Amino acid sequence: MSNTIIYTKTDEAPMLATYSLLPILRSFLGTAGISLDLQDISLAGRIISRFPEFLKPEQRIRDALSALGGVVKTPEANVIKLPNISASMPQLVAAITELQGQGYALPTYPEEPKTDEDKNIKARYDTLKGSAVNPVLREGNSDRRAPKAVKKYAQQNPHRMGSWSADSKSHVAHMDSGDFFDSEQSVTLAEAGTVRIEHVDLDGKISVLKDGLNILAKEVIDASFISMRQLKEFLAGEVQDAKEDDVLFSVHLKATMMKISDPIIFGAVVSTYYAELFAEFGAVLEEAGVNPNNGMGDLEKRITSLDADTQAAIKAKIIEIYAKNPDLAQVDSDKGITNLHVSSDVIIDASMPAAIRTSGKMWGPDGKAKDTKFIIPDRCYAGIYQSVIEFCKENGAFDVSTMGSVSNVGLMAQKAEEYGSHDKTFQIATDGTVQVVSGDQVLMSHNVEGGDIWRMCQVKDAPIKDWVGLAVRRAKATGVPAVFWLNPERAHDSELIKKVEAYLPEFAVDGIEMLILSPIEAMKFSLDRCKDGLDTVSVTGNVLRDYLTDLFPILELGTSAKMLSVVPLMNGGGLFETGAGGSAPKHVQQIVKENHLRWDSLGEFLAMTVSLEHLAEQQGNPDAQIFADCLDQAIGNVLDNGKSPSRKVNELDNRGSHFYLAMYWAEGLASQVGNAKLSIKFTPISKALKLNETKIVDELNAVQGKPVDLLGYYNPSEELLSKLMRPSKTFNQILETI
Repeated sequence: MSNTIIYTKTDEAPMLATYSLLPILRSFLGTAGISLDLQDISLAGRIISRFPEFLKPEQRIRDALSALGGVVKTPEANVIKLPNISASMPQLVAAITELQGQGYALPTYPEEPKTDEDKNIKARYDTLKGSAVNPVLREGNSDRRAPKAVKKYAQQNPHRMGSWSADSKSHVAHMDSGDFFDSEQSVTLAEAGTVRIEHVDLDGKISVLKDGLNILAKEVIDASFISMRQLKEFLAGEVQDAKEDDVLFSVHLKATMMKISDPIIFGAVVSTYYAELFAEFGAVLEEAGVNPNNGMGDLEKRITSLDADTQAAIKAKIIEIYAKNPDLAQVDSDKGITNLHVSSDVIIDASMPAAIRTSGKMWGPDGKAKDTKFIIPDRCYAGIYQSVIEFCKENGAFDVSTMGSVSNVGLMAQKAEEYGSHDKTFQIATDGTVQVVSGDQVLMSHNVEGGDIWRMCQVKDAPIKDWVGLAVRRAKATGVPAVFWLNPERAHDSELIKKVEAYLPEFAVDGIEMLILSPIEAMKFSLDRCKDGLDTVSVTGNVLRDYLTDLFPILELGTSAKMLSVVPLMNGGGLFETGAGGSAPKHVQQIVKENHLRWDSLGEFLAMTVSLEHLAEQQGNPDAQIFADCLDQAIGNVLDNGKSPSRKVNELDNRGSHFYLAMYWAEGLASQVGNAKLSIKFTPISKALKLNETKIVDELNAVQGKPVDLLGYYNPSEELLSKLMRPSKTFNQILETI
């Protein structure tokens, strides 16, 4: 594996782009003996690999994700990870249905399992929901930043920013009590051991929710819950307030990553906003299999099984509710798809920055932008977005051409913090007490009511120390302040502050500025510096890592897909991530409609560059460094010469951008002086690509403008994709000569 880079097959637009880019990478890097091993961690691939006993031998595939979980723990690991679907319940069901239609005899997802076999199948499927990939691969902490070439290009070619008004009514609404922040308890274990989670009902009956949880010495564990009663009271009040204030009503959660808690919270919003509908038709809807957690899109599909009169009555009631309640923010106002349609449609880390960039507005049912009430129930992180809104109301929109940059060092190794809580999150059945117990000692305890959502999180000591060390290294490398976003009034953060203060003296911190500020104060500090053109390193936990590495790149660069995302693995390997995939579904819709893929593979280009640099250093491979240096130059040429994908059909798309990367890369390899053999090898390639530039671009663009059938969304035809994404005969022939 010494000269092998693992490249991941994922989903949607990044997966489509792989069929164009990977052949180029293999052709170029093969000349240096560097191989690219494609591993399928797509949602469809993970489903297929999980149920081999149901499938024909030729349909079975290995569990690539589990195998990679072992690879990332080795010193020689070198993995490029593209964005993948973090499946919501509707997405998982849709993928299963598609595969069944393609001849895979997979079991149907049992929503209400009755037999032991049903329970087993459901449990196996449930492991695929939400952020099932990242926690397996992220055996290290995160270093995310805007590359210098990308930042320079954004400043010279600033994207549009909406203007802010001081009297904007847009604001964030959160609970003041009864949320996770309010109830959180946190302890650090002195010694290794095991803990169990128990529910004790009002009659004293004990039910074990989770047993045998292994805890390492010095590990921090947290427990918290959100009150369903108080959540619904809060939501009902905010619905009324939005109506009176004449602003859009919008909810912003992380239903893909927080795959147990946030879909339930989303369901609470649906059932509160449409309370009259569920009050009047609750029994009928329940019989039709409607679950508010799955949103109104699922409801619309399920009521088609009802008789025509009942359907008409339900639809009339919904229209009546819209007339009474505040307008809902829209995902697609032309199609009437609201923020309550599907839980995975409005993901907070993408939706909030997009709204902030657009003057703090979202789209209403009339297709016009309007001030919005952003519902973020839990206080742990809601305040950071309100801080940005207040800052923009006071200072106006940021000037992209001069604003500074906020990079991030994120604590995420070994399923750190909230994103590792899935297997320890429960909706409580009855009133009582939930407690975390070690032997006979109760470590944490909460009085709960039926319907409450309770969770426990963990973060191990070794990742925390590694995180502190990475923060110090980034502060030294950049010469700018590094700020730990930790709130002493939050139980978990209080425990982390103790560790940060204990570990910082173990690193050489002379001459660098290391601060600890609450998230709201850290946001204000960073925004002030950003406005003045100054850079800052944010040092955060797992969730804020996700939020900030979308927020600041979207404001600075116009997208989070152009971030450099490096994960220095704790055992010496490297994981290189290629940006966010939040826009990927829209890109697939466009290629199906008009054979134009506007996905920008800049993230893949950047990841390949640092992967090659890592390979050069790790394996002592000087050719890998030459390829990395020339690729870095090629990326700069793609940006400077405007060869990134256009949004418009019949103009340069993802495939054309890949061609230009290859042309500039070959030019650099031909002219470099570090390896004469490589120069000789790539000189005729460079000449051929330049000579045929117009012909190749014409061939790539000529296929656009007509609809295409991918023969599947989650599991499209590989043969078809290979032809679709490589339509230039001339380009393909030149690559074959390398």
